[in-house]
Amino acid sequence: MAYVIPAPSIPALPVAGTDDLFPVRRVYCVGRNYAAHAREMGADPTREPPFFFMKPADALQPVAGGETTDHPYPPKTGNYHFEVEMVVALAKGGRDIPVEQALDHVFGYAIGLDMTRRDLQDEAKQLRRPWELGKAADLSGPVGPLYPASEIGHPASGSITLAMDGAIKQKRDLSDMIWSVAEQVAYLSSYFELFPGDVIFSGTPEGVGAVTQGQTLSAAIEGLGEIRLRVV
Repeated sequence: MAYVIPAPSIPALPVAGTDDLFPVRRVYCVGRNYAAHAREMGADPTREPPFFFMKPADALQPVAGGETTDHPYPPKTGNYHFEVEMVVALAKGGRDIPVEQALDHVFGYAIGLDMTRRDLQDEAKQLRRPWELGKAADLSGPVGPLYPASEIGHPASGSITLAMDGAIKQKRDLSDMIWSVAEQVAYLSSYFELFPGDVIFSGTPEGVGAVTQGQTLSAAIEGLGEIRLRVV
């Protein structure tokens, strides 16, 4: 049996220090996982159950560490926002994963950006429509090299920052997450059967804002290096 059209390529992320690739199946993103960011978005930062949205796997843009990568400004927006996040890649899946076992399912971690057409997302919120036009633009998920947990452990603290043209815009500590990585994995697994290759964007701190063509973004997480993007 043959495919009737050429099969799409498998989205993949580089593994730091190797020529290996991590194949991506699904991309889950947790919303408002830092209290101050929840407040700046007009929400209550209390510890309510987390909520998730999704990006297409092929919306990820692999970004090499140590060099500046061009990132295209998408169409149909005049308010394109940066959101720095730690990305979690799963090596094992399952349903109803206990919190105490959730980190055993993690392959590794990377720096990511949840780039957002904020004007379209805000319109969707007002009209009670889905967020895809705001969140799922082509290449709207730049992600740096994955660092295996077998080598770096499971980052639960450490600085997470984003600078635009050298000026710091976002700065927090991973320990400020409302929901830990283990809790996110466990919670997601109660709604979906998770599989190897699933990726989770674990939330962004406060300070999100607009970027325009010609500006450069530098995102860094302690222990995961830095990635740089030039918006073109």
